[in-house]
Amino acid sequence: MSGALLRFRIMAWVTGILLAVLSVFGLPAKYLFGLADDGIIGAGYSFGWIAHGWLYVLYVVTGLDICFRMRYSVGRTLAVLLAGTIPFASFFADHLVARSVRARMAAQTAPA
Repeated sequence: MSGALLRFRIMAWVTGILLAVLSVFGLPAKYLFGLADDGIIGAGYSFGWIAHGWLYVLYVVTGLDICFRMRYSVGRTLAVLLAGTIPFASFFADHLVARSVRARMAAQTAPA
């Protein structure tokens, strides 16, 4: 279980950081200042969103893995998966999932 949690936490942070950077800096640069329309900045902006899309796929795979192992409900699983699409939400999902997994692991190893 700890390996699945580590994989999920890495993907949550990578996806969250990239989405936060693109949302906080990239979107204003494009729509307020017109910097990401062409040239090297435009290519980097486009590449960032493509990278986020592929990394989000890995986030979904690792999220499904941990959610199935923890036997989360459908609603909770969807909430964890959708957290990768909202800026900064994957950090909260990471925290809540990690706390839940650690609590279950502690309960399983506690003496009866």
